[in-house]
Amino acid sequence: MASKDLPSSGASWQRTSIIFLFDVALAAISFPISLYLRLGDGLFAYDLDLVVTSTGVFTLVAAAVIFQSKLHRIPWRYISVDDAMLLGRTALIINIVFLVVMFLTVRLDGIPRSSVVIDTMVLTALLIGARLSVRLWYEKQIGLMRISGDRTNVQSVLLIGATDEAEAFIRKMARDPNARYQVLGIVETGARPVGSRIRGVKIVGNVDSLPDIIHAYRNLLSSLVLADPDLRGEPVRELLDTARNHNLKLDRLPQMSLLTKASTQRIDIRPVDVEDLLSRPQAELNRDAMGDLIGKKRVLVTGAGGSIGAELVRQVASFGPSHLSLLDNSEFNLYEIDRQLGEKHPTLSRSAIIGNVRDTEHVERVFSQERPEIVFHAAALKHVPMLEPQPSQAVLTNVLGTKNIADATVQHGIDTMVMISTDKATHPVNAMGASKRIAETYCQSLDIDARKNNQTRFVTVRFGNVLGSAGSVIPLFEKQLRQGGPITVTHEDMTRYFMTIREAVELVLQAATLRDDTIDEGGAILVLDMGKPVKILDMANEMIKLAGLTPNEDIKIDITGLRPGERLYEDLFDDAEELLPTSHAAMMAARPRVADRAFVEKGISAMVEAAGKGDDSEVRKLMGRLIPDFKSADAKVDQNPSPAHSPNATE
Repeated sequence: MASKDLPSSGASWQRTSIIFLFDVALAAISFPISLYLRLGDGLFAYDLDLVVTSTGVFTLVAAAVIFQSKLHRIPWRYISVDDAMLLGRTALIINIVFLVVMFLTVRLDGIPRSSVVIDTMVLTALLIGARLSVRLWYEKQIGLMRISGDRTNVQSVLLIGATDEAEAFIRKMARDPNARYQVLGIVETGARPVGSRIRGVKIVGNVDSLPDIIHAYRNLLSSLVLADPDLRGEPVRELLDTARNHNLKLDRLPQMSLLTKASTQRIDIRPVDVEDLLSRPQAELNRDAMGDLIGKKRVLVTGAGGSIGAELVRQVASFGPSHLSLLDNSEFNLYEIDRQLGEKHPTLSRSAIIGNVRDTEHVERVFSQERPEIVFHAAALKHVPMLEPQPSQAVLTNVLGTKNIADATVQHGIDTMVMISTDKATHPVNAMGASKRIAETYCQSLDIDARKNNQTRFVTVRFGNVLGSAGSVIPLFEKQLRQGGPITVTHEDMTRYFMTIREAVELVLQAATLRDDTIDEGGAILVLDMGKPVKILDMANEMIKLAGLTPNEDIKIDITGLRPGERLYEDLFDDAEELLPTSHAAMMAARPRVADRAFVEKGISAMVEAAGKGDDSEVRKLMGRLIPDFKSADAKVDQNPSPAHSPNATE
């Protein structure tokens, strides 16, 4: 290893020496230039010895300051505005030090004071100009004309959005003559004026005039590329329709962090996917409130290895808790999220605990050892068709598990418990939904009692499907697409609410911070705004088209019929629930009628006893006693409840 390091060290020393001497030389010539600019032809009648001596002193001062400033560390080919500011400051310091030295030695006799001001500007221009010339050379921009390299297989694109991502992408392409993409223009999504430029690339219009812009570039254009990270949902669907109408692709730039790190040959421009089409613009979030809730606190997340739990862990970790406890029944899932935390937050205090929320004694030990101050309860069984023939398992995890966590929360005087619920708990027609509704009811009853005495806050958050979660429809469709089909849809009219995992967890954290009067009364369930329900058949068609294929020609869609426990659509609110606004636009509060806590506890005790014996028939009956509108039979098409009462549902 040593022999390999020596040439590298020698080359580095040689490079540093050359840059240092070059900068000193620039400083040396800058002083006579400044004198000439100040004196004009009068310089030639000036005292030659004074000019030479002053230039020598200036050069020595410059050498000392430049050596101390370590200007060689600035990469010339990547010079930035910050680097230019440093060079300007260095030039100013050189002239100030020179001014002091000359004043102390010769009282500045014969040296025009204004020449020092002029030299600051001249030296700054020389230092920056030299580096900028190198950058232009590397970017093949000398002479204001791009020097082309291999232009075969180059895709000409229009960027959608005059954003930082667009600027970074254009800059990357400019640095490599063999770049794979050529930017023809930028289509603005905001208010930047048409005709302005970003790194020489013109803003050619806004999205409203996109068809005309495409027509103008019809013989050159390969694809449209989204450069606006906030552009999602309906606007993306409209852009996709426009692209398809003109036989173009619609792609998206990677995240800014990935874009800046990647080489020009490895920038991962990906096609838009179903998440781009279904997700919404970023909801306004109070991250300061989230930081106050979580920062420097001890936090426990159950179900930490699941889809929602893992995202909760990642986001909670970003707020700097004093300790993060991960509890999960799956060894592999727990290992995976713990590994991710170790890579991204290596200094975060954490513990990964294998355990089942069903185990009352183990839950108590975890709380005693970990001493959490906030609990996020995401552990649950959620696969409807699998749980329908075995409701006992749904009860043992979703009801008993939640009760164990909630009871331990109260017993240990913990400030806040957040429970993750589901839209299937509304008008439940399956064992999974019924078990989650009972869990909601128990937490509500505890919340009402606890808030009367300013004790534990129980925050129950209800939302629909999340894109890409384990067992959800989108990963299934993707797998079926890779296999060449068919894609299976259970019913032509089935609809579901969808939200990205990231968005759902952000709003869960936001919900935990709300201190509205209506919520502080206790017993409210916070329901996330899920937007409009999406038809599963439409989603299947869209995913096939996004893959560049034709539905029912290249990929067949099979209608397989409703599975046990399924219904055509989900509701976010129950008919009997009182709907209340909250201080956050992305969520509403539902206040269901809650049975007496003693009645709920007695019902749960009987249900858990039956579930422990595997008496599924008795479990269903007991579910019906606690939830009068629960239909224990397998759901049929005509067993769907009344129309949804979400503020965004289509009636």
